[in-house]
Amino acid sequence: MKETATLPPQRVSSVDAYRGFVMFLMMAEVLRLGKVAEAFPESAFWAFLDFHQSHVPWVGCSLHDLIQPSFSFLVGVALPYSMASRVSKNQSVTMMWAHTIRRSLVLILLGIFLRSMHSEQTNFTFEDTLTQIGLGYPILFALGFGSEKIQRNALVWGVLAVILVGYAAFFALYPLPGPDFDWSQTGTTADWEHNLKGFAAHWNKNTNAAWAFDRWFLNLFPREKPFEFNRGGYSTLSFIPTLGTMTLGLIAGKWLKSATSSTLLLKRFLITAAVLLVLALAFHFTGLNPIVKRIWTPAWTLFSGGCAFLLLSAFYFVVDVKDLKSWFLPLIVIGTNSIAAYVIADGLGSFIRESFKIHLGQHYDAVFGEGYASLVSGTLILLTEWLILRWMYKKKIFIKI
Repeated sequence: MKETATLPPQRVSSVDAYRGFVMFLMMAEVLRLGKVAEAFPESAFWAFLDFHQSHVPWVGCSLHDLIQPSFSFLVGVALPYSMASRVSKNQSVTMMWAHTIRRSLVLILLGIFLRSMHSEQTNFTFEDTLTQIGLGYPILFALGFGSEKIQRNALVWGVLAVILVGYAAFFALYPLPGPDFDWSQTGTTADWEHNLKGFAAHWNKNTNAAWAFDRWFLNLFPREKPFEFNRGGYSTLSFIPTLGTMTLGLIAGKWLKSATSSTLLLKRFLITAAVLLVLALAFHFTGLNPIVKRIWTPAWTLFSGGCAFLLLSAFYFVVDVKDLKSWFLPLIVIGTNSIAAYVIADGLGSFIRESFKIHLGQHYDAVFGEGYASLVSGTLILLTEWLILRWMYKKKIFIKI
């Protein structure tokens, strides 16, 4: 790899702010807006917020659905900066590969650990955000390690195309359920309202190629009972198109790192976003490939990638071009320590909630009525988690993998 930099690259505030925004959306799950919406069923306001804090049942997209692809996209954006930093420290290729493999394994194991916290034994599952990133990270690093000349020759775009076309073919070639198909092994039914028809049915919930793979793969691990299906329809093999999302981030990161004009960079981002969104919608509405986040269809990779380019453009324009970094400090605090934020949100929320009940009383959160109880307790939990991250930020305590 050719690299002339001798000083480590500076952090890009817009990337930290975007990452902080994504992590804030994840941490804000403690607000449990769905419970507030249930308490006020006639309120369009709370129904709207509930929708965007929930995953859609199958086809489509909510704001909450953009958390995982944005986080994955930003892993790719950060990679050129990480690699330049390691080169500036005179790390050898062997050392960089060792770090990559270690990071991959830590992400996978951390994901499994967090998903096993309330289980009686290790829950070997590979569909959560950290494990999905960990499974694809070494391949992403190999792509990023290519020379700048190869990058300009569209190697990364070519790999992305192979990933998406190959993954689509994998699903399309898997047979659809026949008349004697046993739907009881899928957790769904033949008449489920969200089932797709025609060619798009190859991407239906728990009757697809990735579901069949998991029925073999996940049962290779010790389990409380044999794996039959994932209730949400998620699958291990989604790490392959997730790698496509990270690859789009890698492209964005290289453009960002080498940019000499913010205007030209923003045009490049916006044009790319438009192309990705048009392609995704064309595949979706022609029935060739639906936009489904839960199994990360190729159309979803394109659609969410387009959204990620738009969001990165917005944060870059406001935070870096307009130099409004101070306005986004609360998000930057989260974004500069995203792994800590992830672990705190995933592992400490319940502990903090119970602690408040012990010290403030069992019904402290009903101060504005039962309908707003989850909002009150969630706000206090969210504030506590942010203060922990703020303390770490001030003390310059950053968890890196």
